[in-house]
Amino acid sequence: MTICHCPRCGEPVPAEQAPPSLRCSAEVYEKLGRSLARRRQERFVVVALDARNRPIRCHVVAVGSVAAVVVHPREVFAPLIRDRAVAAIVLHNHPSGGPVEPSVEDAEITRRLADVGRLLGIPLLDHVIVGKNGYCSMRDLGQVRFP
Repeated sequence: MTICHCPRCGEPVPAEQAPPSLRCSAEVYEKLGRSLARRRQERFVVVALDARNRPIRCHVVAVGSVAAVVVHPREVFAPLIRDRAVAAIVLHNHPSGGPVEPSVEDAEITRRLADVGRLLGIPLLDHVIVGKNGYCSMRDLGQVRFP
């Protein structure tokens, strides 16, 4: 029997009970983004992924205000290294209720994280921005070069 780890608590679970792979931005939103969209403050979350793009663990790496969150690559990649992640996806919410579109700052931090991920060998696969009216994916928009 193959053993995996629960992405929520880190406890070992049989592989048959392991979370399924995250294959596209719609799956990321359905499995992880909906609950984040309901938060009243901006939160920045990183998802550590295994070699099959299954979540190992989710980490809230920054909590901000209603309109902003400050993120540094150091805080994003530290838990990924500890989890021995093979890849990562980041998400953050826009709690203001406006359109879910990336800001200039969102595009800049995504570029920085993608660059650091390439350097560390933990590629950033997507940055999904969620809100009350849905989500958008930086990968789907083609605004940042992803692996």
